[in-house]
Amino acid sequence: MAAAKMKYEIKGQCGRAKSAHVETVHGVIETPVFMNVGTVAAIKGGVSTDDLRLVHTQVELSNTYHLHVRTGDKVIRELGGLHRMMNWDKPILTDSGGFQVYSLAKTGRKIREEGVEFRSHIDGRRIFMGPEESMQIQSNLGSTIAMAFDECPPALAERDYILPSVERTTRWLLRCQAEMDRLNSLEDTLNPKQILFGINQGGVLEDIRIDHAKRITELDLEGYAVGGLAVGESHEDMYRILDAVVPHLPRHKPTYLMGVGTPENMIQAVDRGIDFFDCVFPSRNGRHGHVYHAAGKLNLWNLAYEKDMRPIEEGCDCPACKGIRKEDGTYTGGYSRAYIRHLLKAKEMLGMRLCVLHNLSYYNRLMVEMRNAIRENCWESWKTEALYKLKIQNS
Repeated sequence: MAAAKMKYEIKGQCGRAKSAHVETVHGVIETPVFMNVGTVAAIKGGVSTDDLRLVHTQVELSNTYHLHVRTGDKVIRELGGLHRMMNWDKPILTDSGGFQVYSLAKTGRKIREEGVEFRSHIDGRRIFMGPEESMQIQSNLGSTIAMAFDECPPALAERDYILPSVERTTRWLLRCQAEMDRLNSLEDTLNPKQILFGINQGGVLEDIRIDHAKRITELDLEGYAVGGLAVGESHEDMYRILDAVVPHLPRHKPTYLMGVGTPENMIQAVDRGIDFFDCVFPSRNGRHGHVYHAAGKLNLWNLAYEKDMRPIEEGCDCPACKGIRKEDGTYTGGYSRAYIRHLLKAKEMLGMRLCVLHNLSYYNRLMVEMRNAIRENCWESWKTEALYKLKIQNS
């Protein structure tokens, strides 16, 4: 068994919910954790890595495919890798490009045993990516955590499609593991302690999901993700699959639910044993003026906020609500709902930026609340109250 490149220690658990302390080559992660999505090495909405620190971001997530086609992983390697290029000294997770196998299905995609051929969404050129290519790109990027190359089948696809797809994903995972071991052994590798997470697939078919979870667990990887959810199935099906699959993944290792989700989704998933998340919702909603709030999501375009001089959320310590800490320890003061609404209507970038910063802060703060509830052994009462509030807000 190879030496561990990461330390994962459970600090609290209530039922299946768990909170862990994770040590990586690029710093510590406390779980549950929301990984802020910066697909092309930037959070959409004009958010810098300094901003990410202000809103207590622990992990930034970038995408292998998107950085391969623009600016190019070899160029990024010459620049010193993602961490140096982005001015970010904390952990980075890179998605493998496997999701683009799903999302770019209409570009003449061809899936075969060697890998996948498809067209770039930038210039239409043909691109080939397989397990080895994905690992090589992610090694060039120098991320902390690399995801295995997989196929994400449509959630509601038929068994005859899903079964061979999952079997191929398993074979690809073995190739990813071998290639990462090779790359990490090279003298000039940017991050020789790069971590590999495997991905569980199987649509909404419990037996295939469970069998796949058992098979990939045997590989003794550093972490495991549940992929292929939040792609068209119902929330009930998502929770059903998590109930079935998570018990068959190693509890003493990170468990990551990819591309999820809403605050309710994340609370329900943590309750089932998930501790890593990513989703574009907070930044996407923020760019449209929709901001999260303890009393419900607000649409700042509404006329009701035209003269509202309150911050987005009282008590929030994000730069939009509280401002920036000054040398004397006080804060500059935040921005009002009325001003942010004015910026949005005037199509000023600052309006979107402030909304995105607030939403990222809200998500990161939600993770802190979940961590504390689990570690203080009051998860059940916290969860019940939080889900009740969200239900009231959404009714």
